[in-house]
Amino acid sequence: MKKTILSSLLLLSQFALAQEKTLSEKIDSVFKDNTTWFVESMNSPIHFPGGVEVPWVLVVLVTAACFFTLYFGFINFRGFGLAVDIVRGKYDDLENKGSEGTSGNGEVSHFQALATALSATVGLGNIAGVAIAISIGGPGATFWMIIAGLLGMTTKFVECTLGLKYRDIDADGTVHGGAMYYLTKGFAKKGDFLGVIGKILAVFFAIFCVGGSFGIGSMFQANQAFKAFEGITGGENSFIFGKGLYFGIAVSILVGVVIIGGIKSIARVTDKLVPFMVGTYCLAGLFILFANYQAIPQAFCQIFSGAFHAEGIAGGVIGAMISGFKRAAFSNEAGIGSAPIAHSAAKTNYAASEGLVALLEPFIDTVVICTMTALVIVVSNVDGSVMQYGQKVSEGVLATSVAFKETLSFFPYILSLVVMMFAISTMISWSYYGLQAWTYLFSKSKFSEYLYKIIFCITIWIGSAASLNAVIDFTDAMIFAMMVPNIIGLVVLLPEVKEELNRYLQAIKK
Repeated sequence: MKKTILSSLLLLSQFALAQEKTLSEKIDSVFKDNTTWFVESMNSPIHFPGGVEVPWVLVVLVTAACFFTLYFGFINFRGFGLAVDIVRGKYDDLENKGSEGTSGNGEVSHFQALATALSATVGLGNIAGVAIAISIGGPGATFWMIIAGLLGMTTKFVECTLGLKYRDIDADGTVHGGAMYYLTKGFAKKGDFLGVIGKILAVFFAIFCVGGSFGIGSMFQANQAFKAFEGITGGENSFIFGKGLYFGIAVSILVGVVIIGGIKSIARVTDKLVPFMVGTYCLAGLFILFANYQAIPQAFCQIFSGAFHAEGIAGGVIGAMISGFKRAAFSNEAGIGSAPIAHSAAKTNYAASEGLVALLEPFIDTVVICTMTALVIVVSNVDGSVMQYGQKVSEGVLATSVAFKETLSFFPYILSLVVMMFAISTMISWSYYGLQAWTYLFSKSKFSEYLYKIIFCITIWIGSAASLNAVIDFTDAMIFAMMVPNIIGLVVLLPEVKEELNRYLQAIKK
């Protein structure tokens, strides 16, 4: 089967070589003509004082995160130490014995599930997105970004607990989970009417998830990975300049080999790749901060003062707040419903245990990595050489590269490598998200699975070769459309999450 998939990719790539430009232009044109209404509806703004506009989806995500945090008595703080202990394996014997709780033991460890979910969220948003957020909202945006990341921890706890509680486990041990399943099975328990509503919501969620996996999860990542590789090998003088299709074919084969093996294969890659790529990036950031330690106090002063007195920023404090909240919410995907798909495969008989593990994800993604990027930018921008606060930068990656380069002259090469790793890891994890949604919509047969994986790999080399802007905009909107059915499900099923949490806490006290 592996040979069949690779042969299919090579044959289709030969056809694409001749049709590349014309085909990509036609596809983009069709999407632009027929999906503009959807993209605009998902990005429809709510107007705040001072002329600040924010997408309505962001308002829903932040409001839900605040509500969940209060409902669970700040579990994001109370459960942090316990979450670390669970990842360390302290309670593995308890979680895997007996038949109490969810049926079956899952496919991957707590750490592997966390690494898989992180590999999907840690990406260009942590590099380019942070720079753009600070350029718009000033240093104060960093403070609000951290606050939103902390609130998002509770949302991840809620959705991933439900993902474990309502997962399906086949006879061979294969796990199927995610919002599709708790919307279907959780709502069905509450009566026929809600059962029908839940099924409808689950179908819409799955459709959005599949579309998002092909766009943001594949084509966009492949495009950015190619640009990074092209840049690190000489830019316009690179041997691969303008040959994105060849790069895409190579990456699609690499990704294909990993994803064919399923979640266990994906987890084996991500649990090594994520620590390495995050560690590499953070070490570079720490080196710069230590090298410029004298500027750190001033940077913190700018961050805190800018959070409450954002002079020169459009919308003032509200502008800085929205900019920070937007970056955090869009970076860690809390409330989108994607992470429960990965976390559902964890080996445990207690749903809340994986929910607690999941709350570490926004902390690592936003509070640690995004804040690291923000601090380096603020420290390096003391003289205004990186950006002018209040004026949006057009190339976030370039701005971050300039900030790091102030101290590490060779950092652009490191950044290019990190961007490639972030992009490839995101592709690998989003392929699993899309596959789970695909099999929910169609079937769990091997043919259905391999068909999805072939299509996903094809979108990789399409993304490397073509700039399908309208397609990316559409699939980006689909990812945030996942939030609508997911948040509805979280609110309706919230009491069950509290029950699962209490049951787990009682179990570990025995």
